[in-house]
Amino acid sequence: MSFKYTRTVRFADTDAAGVVYFANVLSMCHETYEAALAAAGIDLKSFFSNPATAFPIVHTSVDLRRPICCGDRLLIHLTLRQQSEDNFELAYQVQLADRFVAIAITKHVCIDPASRTRQPLPAEIEQFLQNLSELCINDYSLI
Repeated sequence: MSFKYTRTVRFADTDAAGVVYFANVLSMCHETYEAALAAAGIDLKSFFSNPATAFPIVHTSVDLRRPICCGDRLLIHLTLRQQSEDNFELAYQVQLADRFVAIAITKHVCIDPASRTRQPLPAEIEQFLQNLSELCINDYSLI
């Protein structure tokens, strides 16, 4: 199992060709990440405005396998891909009906926002990642 988030594609998500613009797939993935944090009981306002800790995304990738269009109802699976002392990678499998239409990865690094130096992941995030990891053991093969 993985954390799952349902999202309907909006017209604003699409480009002139009528398909989802690649960067908007990453935006949908970030929505999924935020929903997972909230579902874990993490207050999003304090998480994203914490003066002592930030989690910038330092790497992303997205592979589009099939067109995604306005009105499509997506199911986005979030899994923990990798974790170390000061960073983690999340994988997203974007599903339309019975097909995976996109796969994305985001790598997050834990830093002190004032000094911009790496620091260890706080206990709250380690617990979130541990819970996500336990959810994802059976789905890791989807990547």
